[in-house]
Amino acid sequence: MISRSVLEWQSLPYGDGEGELPTWAADRLASVARKSPLGGESGSRILTLGRNSLRAGQVVGIVASEGCALEILPKIDFPSASDEGTKRGLIRQRLVHLLAVALDMEIDGGTMTDLGWQKDSLLEILIRLFSTKLVDAVRQGMPRRYIHCQDDLRALRGRLDVGRQFTALAVNPSKLACRYDELSPDTALNQIMKAAIGRLGRIARTTDNQRRLSELAFSYADVSAIPVSSLRWEDVQLDRTNARWKDLLALAKFLLGDRFQTTSIGSQAGFSLLFEMNTLFEQYVGRMMRRALAGSGLSVHLQGGRLFCLEAVDDGRRLFQTKPDILIKRGSQVVHVIDTKWKRVSARIEDPKQGISQSDVYQMMAYGQLYQCDALTLLYPHHGDLVTSPGIMGSYVVTPGQQCLSAATVDISCPAGVKGALRAIVQNLRVTDSSEM
Repeated sequence: MISRSVLEWQSLPYGDGEGELPTWAADRLASVARKSPLGGESGSRILTLGRNSLRAGQVVGIVASEGCALEILPKIDFPSASDEGTKRGLIRQRLVHLLAVALDMEIDGGTMTDLGWQKDSLLEILIRLFSTKLVDAVRQGMPRRYIHCQDDLRALRGRLDVGRQFTALAVNPSKLACRYDELSPDTALNQIMKAAIGRLGRIARTTDNQRRLSELAFSYADVSAIPVSSLRWEDVQLDRTNARWKDLLALAKFLLGDRFQTTSIGSQAGFSLLFEMNTLFEQYVGRMMRRALAGSGLSVHLQGGRLFCLEAVDDGRRLFQTKPDILIKRGSQVVHVIDTKWKRVSARIEDPKQGISQSDVYQMMAYGQLYQCDALTLLYPHHGDLVTSPGIMGSYVVTPGQQCLSAATVDISCPAGVKGALRAIVQNLRVTDSSEM
């Protein structure tokens, strides 16, 4: 099994050596990428076959085919990392942190320590995280519920079904038609867990993960095997009796969701577990912003607004609906619009635009006009080549008018400081009094 790791936008040269990828493996991986909805028409948003190398795009995760697997990681800078293995381990750790925040999932420090960041791929880490948490949950007791049963028994259980007793069983009085309630583990929540166990059991590679999943499959033997497409997510109700399953449900939904794609290419089978960093960065920043502004009198709305830019003159049809990444409101008034961009801003001093695209600026100007908001921010991930510290890089007046457009960065390599950094960006643009923060 050939397993390689690459950063987004980087390339793996063809070859049989360490750090290289055989051409047959590159062909198979590119074929799987083309089957993914995130890959675009040619799959180039995930992988591109070049003359001498295979190049990754901006979609990260795992792509696998028969005999080969490729891990694509985001570019997150860790200047203190002593070697490439340590750096990639730290990137996996931060990526799982981003996913946990985006999925509204808590991961305790002990679990994070034991996940094997340097030696295992992202997929094996996610499988280990899920299987370890599920083993602990099952040991505390699998959730059960009473289900209504009907059966013909030799002794009365529950109450007698009189109609059936004196019709279908009239010639066989040795059995009684019983209706009763039985405490069963065959619940919608357990069926979801069993589906996740089955999927992960087919793709896990490490011995520990395979062992845990086998033990879990045995524990769930009495639970019905339901196809993923038929799982009854809406029937799962979390309350104080089963609240500890919230994180497992979120992780199972992620692992069973649209991000996971199975692929058949001729006689070869493949799969991918992929997500766009643009979307993940947006969700992460939005949820962290909510935490940062809790108790400030401001509310944070993700993908909100949805106002239309245009209205047809002839029939009044509204066109071009907008969905700003983050709206910050005081009451019903929008006081700040933030758009997140997963791209590296320029570190060149001689570049006055700092790599910020003109289309992004136009987009923010339109948001300011449409939502009648004077505070606008383009937010990027910080990286080590920047000479400025994380935070606001520059502020500009939109002419003519009073709107202020700022470009800012946030350092996601240090999650402990993200809330404070986001709070400072909002404070600096004066959308709230310092006393409110």
